[in-house]
Amino acid sequence: MKRHALIFWSAVLLAVFGLVSGLATSGLNSLKGFVVPVVLFLVLFLLYKFPPRRFAGSGSRRQPKIKVKPSQKTLAKVAGMRKSQPPAGKRKTYPFRVIEGSKGKNEDEQLPKYH
Repeated sequence: MKRHALIFWSAVLLAVFGLVSGLATSGLNSLKGFVVPVVLFLVLFLLYKFPPRRFAGSGSRRQPKIKVKPSQKTLAKVAGMRKSQPPAGKRKTYPFRVIEGSKGKNEDEQLPKYH
């Protein structure tokens, strides 16, 4: 983590050094190359922060949602599905069982071999 921070701050330091040296040698003419990226960044940031209403999902010209009442058959089906689900707290029983092996079994050793 410290390595990434070191790389980041050294890049920031070099960028600041480049800006200061560019301003010292050619004044504000050195900032012409930064105008397009900065404007593009600002436009993208503003679109992210304040999206257009048609993409935002909420707005004043939104059409009202029509609520559809589910039929009795659908309600019965959903209720039946809820009843048939097992409760989350109980454990399922599986038809599997553990068969103890005899290979390398040593009752004196309780610790694993590689720890």
